[in-house]
Parts: sequence; C-alpha cells; structure tokens
Amino acid sequence: QVQLVESGGGLVQPGGSLRLSCAASGMIFSTNTMGWYRQAPGEERRLVATVTGGGSTNYADSVKGRFAISRDNAKNTVDLQMNSLKPEDTAVYYCRTIYYGRQYWGQGTQVTVSS
Repeated sequence: QVQLVESGGGLVQPGGSLRLSCAASGMIFSTNTMGWYRQAPGEERRLVATVTGGGSTNYADSVKGRFAISRDNAKNTVDLQMNSLKPEDTAVYYCRTIYYGRQYWGQGTQVTVSS
C-alpha cells in the first residue's frame, strides 16, 4: 500500500521560507515521478512542481525562481524548498504520485503566509 506523508508546514511571514517534506512508502520510489500540489480555499488543486526519477523538474510559473523541488532516493523523500513566500502561496500542500496507474495523495500540510 502506497503511503505519502507530508510534514513541514506552518505559519510564516511574507518573504520568509519553509521546507516541506514528503515521505513515501510501499512503492519503488527511485523511478517514480513525484509532485507537489496546492489547494487554496475555494480554489482547485493545482500543480506546484514535479520531479522525475531522473531528477528533471517542472514548476508552475507562479513559483519559478522561488521554490525548488528535490528528492532523496535513499530516504524515499521529496522536498519542496519555498523561499520568498507570498500571501498568495497560502494553501494546503499535497504530495502526489501515480504508481501502476493509480493516483496517490498525502493528507496535506497547511502553509499560511501572513504578517
């Protein structure tokens, strides 16, 4: 059974930084694309960033240059370093993967950017 568990959310002031982590289990992690998504109140869940098994990355335009996704295949984790945070980055952040044709999500972690 694939499980994804996020951690690292919290309250941060505008301009601050946070690092989110997603721990995966029950899957062959190293070859699987992993992604971070976010959902703000009243909005759809949207892509933030993805990283392939080979390390290629993709970012939403709204976070390019501020966020960085990385993975540690030895630890089965994928992190999201978020810098220069803005109030509009406030959302629940989710880890996601597709494994043998089935989509898996973590439980989400709240990020609030506010002064």
